Amino acid sequence: MLTCTFQRLAAVAALTLLAACASTPAARPAAEGVTARVERSGGTWTARLDLDRDAPVWAFVRSALLRETRQPWRPARWTVRTPGVTLERIGDYDVLRSLDGGPVPRRIDIVLTHGSGDLEADYQPTLMFSDGTRALFSEQFNLVPLPSLEAARALPRDLNGLDLPGGPTAVTWRDRDGLVMVGGRRQREATTREADTYVLFGAARVVGGEGVAAVVDPNLPVWLGEHLRGFTPRVMAHYRERLGPAGDDTPTLMVAWNGPRAGLTSMGGSVLPGLIVMSFEGEGVLAPSPPILQRARWFIGHEAAHFWLGSDGLRYAFAREAWITEGGADLMAIRAMGAVEPDFDVAAELQREADECVPLMAAGVESAPERGEHRAHYACGALFWLALESWSQRGGEGDILALVRRFHGQQTDGVLSRADWLAELTRLSGSDAAARQVARWLDQGASAPASELAAFLRAAGTPARAEGERLILG
Repeated sequence: MLTCTFQRLAAVAALTLLAACASTPAARPAAEGVTARVERSGGTWTARLDLDRDAPVWAFVRSALLRETRQPWRPARWTVRTPGVTLERIGDYDVLRSLDGGPVPRRIDIVLTHGSGDLEADYQPTLMFSDGTRALFSEQFNLVPLPSLEAARALPRDLNGLDLPGGPTAVTWRDRDGLVMVGGRRQREATTREADTYVLFGAARVVGGEGVAAVVDPNLPVWLGEHLRGFTPRVMAHYRERLGPAGDDTPTLMVAWNGPRAGLTSMGGSVLPGLIVMSFEGEGVLAPSPPILQRARWFIGHEAAHFWLGSDGLRYAFAREAWITEGGADLMAIRAMGAVEPDFDVAAELQREADECVPLMAAGVESAPERGEHRAHYACGALFWLALESWSQRGGEGDILALVRRFHGQQTDGVLSRADWLAELTRLSGSDAAARQVARWLDQGASAPASELAAFLRAAGTPARAEGERLILG
């Protein structure tokens, strides 16, 4: 699973970007493994889980915390109606367990409520539109059986590469008041398994556009919707010109509006195969604002990059290697914005990456999310890519978009691993010294981040210097 989180706090704004990547939608599955049925009837939402085996504990694979509070979201929003079963947090996961220590009943009934709020490095469970439309993330019901609470506590954060029992949950979605929409198609009932998408409940309208379809909250401030619908095709066209077609060359942009909350300016969202989702909230978004528009465009540039380096393109091997896709998408967005937006300040954006990376380099970059420092994968990853790009350009092999295109040709399995990336760094730099240094930063961190990064970037050909504990580019 690819995840990405981008966080910025300004005087009156908190802008959070979340990106993720996963597999493509599957056909209706056979009736095997765990199944779920999610329904809306009037104002009542329910989920019925049918488990396929006996186990005293079942863990929800997607159990990220709320970013703002660092608390689990399920216990506050889901109410288990099945007697003798409780929902609670054990270790890094939300779990269902039986109160008597025996097997959890094979059928579990849950009443769902919805709320807003970004998660740490995962998708929002629900996108909430102001007209009552809701979009639910398809993979939030994935479960694995465990033999004990101790096994739940021992379950690692990164499940990539682990051979766990069971498999993705097959979820059937039904709206008794209308149709559900999956993959751009409205249906009376739909079933997904490993779809990694949002399932839309409600009457929100899909509007076609030049290379991009859009589902936009009808109450989103008009100025913002117009700019997003105009900018997205341009940045997508730039990427297609340089990188070739994406996995889904006609993506959908889904934008929700959570209302003009006083004193707040907030933006969040994510990317999935063929889908970019965004949500806005706060009075600071009501009137045209160059800073908000700049960050919204930046978000689209970053998330659209994941169609080639992430969700529909190259993916990482393990979650700890998300600096490859997140840092790469950051630098891709900087280059794309510089190409399609004449007033975009590339130097200022690169300096922002440097300012955000240095304080997060004291410990290992790959383990940063375990400390709640998700931004390290973005900012420090972008600087590592900047050095790789500089060495590539010195050798006449092009910028980061040329690098990504080259990786696409080399990585036939669709995985760009740490070993692959460091091997390319060794090839372009002419020795393994740079790769060994990056590996040390990834695993252990840096004792003097500003000066170490400055020397590293200068060796690649990027002007950089350390002024005290600050890294200055240019």
